[in-house]
Amino acid sequence: QVQLVESGGGLVQPGGSLRLSCAASGSIFSINVMGWYRQAPGNERELVATITRDGRTNFADSVKGRFTISRDNAKSTVNLQMNRLKPEDTASYYCNARTSLGPFYENDYWGQGTQVIISS
Repeated sequence: QVQLVESGGGLVQPGGSLRLSCAASGSIFSINVMGWYRQAPGNERELVATITRDGRTNFADSVKGRFTISRDNAKSTVNLQMNRLKPEDTASYYCNARTSLGPFYENDYWGQGTQVIISS
């Protein structure tokens, strides 16, 4: 099993930047994809960005060009650098890890979430 702990959330003004970090522990050898999702009140949880073990990334259209995701396999961490933040980025951000022990054996793990508030 995998445990995920997020940090770095907070309050920032529109146009500002924030960096989120997620540390994984447990069966980290089995983690294939890590990423960030977010959920605003009244909304479904949505993908923000993902990154595979070999560095392939995927971004939601709403954050493309503003956010970057990086991964340190040695430290088992994933980071989300958020730039030019907008009020609509306000949400709880959740770290995700997908483990893979074979092509038909996958599990998803989630962190506790960290709050990001973009406000003047």
